[in-house]
Amino acid sequence: MRFVIVTGMSGGGKKTALRMLEDAGFYCVDNLPVELIEKFVELLSTPGGEVTKVALGVDVRANHNFDEVPVIFEKLKKSGYPLEILYMEASDDTLIKRYKESRRAHPLAPDGRVEEGIKKERMILSSIKEQADYIMDSTKLLTRDLKEELDKIFVQGEDYNNLMITVLSFGFKHGIPQDADLVFDVRFLPNPYYIDDLKRLSGNEAPVHDYVMSFKESWDFLNKLDDMVSFLIPNYIKEGKNQLVIAIGCTGGKHRSVTLSNELYGRLKDKKGYGIKITHRDIDAGIHGVY
Repeated sequence: MRFVIVTGMSGGGKKTALRMLEDAGFYCVDNLPVELIEKFVELLSTPGGEVTKVALGVDVRANHNFDEVPVIFEKLKKSGYPLEILYMEASDDTLIKRYKESRRAHPLAPDGRVEEGIKKERMILSSIKEQADYIMDSTKLLTRDLKEELDKIFVQGEDYNNLMITVLSFGFKHGIPQDADLVFDVRFLPNPYYIDDLKRLSGNEAPVHDYVMSFKESWDFLNKLDDMVSFLIPNYIKEGKNQLVIAIGCTGGKHRSVTLSNELYGRLKDKKGYGIKITHRDIDAGIHGVY
């Protein structure tokens, strides 16, 4: 029996995660009253039952007895039930934006500001978050990225250490990404923009890639960056970091930064212990101006 509790911040992606788990063959139940959680787990864990994979959605809207939930989870784990807790998270700014787009009130602040509801909810959920086996931050995740990460954990059975890495290419002329944790400047490399045959292409295309990587300095930079990032990642995981944005910039964000970001992503994507995606922020910003 595999029993997954899906909980977390309202608007953090809990319902989306439940739908994806259902597609993966889990029997899913959402928003069960707190009083029934223990009996529900006991009933479905009876030996010989047909159901072998269960996902139970639990959130602060269940009822006013939510303070009992962490105690129930701890009791069930101590009793030997194979309970796993998936906690869906997102930044305050992202949650506020999602609520505004949906025009819904926060369940803990139906007549107040969304920010107040988010603050209350974080306090209530803090003890459950500490119990969580997996913390999935959906702030920067596309639906397909979330599906891929859930598939790794609950279908392929890979280890997951709650870190989601974004390798991000950008152009300095468009501004440094505000959410970047690590920023690297590759404007020291020869610029394909000044070669007529390459100007209108991007680092996703072979001629630009081959040109950028034809220089020894490109490989030296990539090797040193790979070495440093490979050292940092396990230490970030150890410290409980959930999101890591590695930003690589050139002037316009179309040629050099895209090429080096693709190369770094290629080296990191098959390693275990974290999720990873790549984004080219400014690749379609146009070719006008200086690159």
